[in-house]
Amino acid sequence: MSAISKRLIDAIIAQYPQPLQGRHGLAHWARVLENGRILADRTGADLTVVELFAIFHDARRENESIDPKHGARGAQLARQFHNQGIFTLDEKRLTLLTQACETHTDGTISGDLSVRVCWDADRLDLLRAGIQPAQGLLCTGAARDSELMAWASDRSEANVRPELIESEWGIVLDEVQTS
Repeated sequence: MSAISKRLIDAIIAQYPQPLQGRHGLAHWARVLENGRILADRTGADLTVVELFAIFHDARRENESIDPKHGARGAQLARQFHNQGIFTLDEKRLTLLTQACETHTDGTISGDLSVRVCWDADRLDLLRAGIQPAQGLLCTGAARDSELMAWASDRSEANVRPELIESEWGIVLDEVQTS
């Protein structure tokens, strides 16, 4: 069972200040989630942390370009929703989640395995912004796998809308407001 409940995804969407169909919106979160699930399976990373990272890491972006504090705001949102009981985690996992969100754009490649898998899941989706993921900036051998990199990059560049948006989150993108 996924760590992402309907209540949680709805709460994140309700406060998301950018277009849901934008470069950092729902399709990106879902591709990061799919990347993260594959990487967690291959590495043994904490799937709960990885899944929650996918929806929190860009959830507080103020724009679609340069926004250096968005990760810290995403981490703050995770703490807020945790404190409000919208989702629950033990303290260790909450710390890993917030660390992954706060530092996901720093270019770091070392640290806790689950945090590194979070970063890799996001970095594998960089081609949506015209940035080819660099093997040297991926944190795990699983993410550096050339077949996985090609698969994730192709989906990123094509802005694939994963089916899980509808099947798991109950959202039909063509019906959501674009601004």
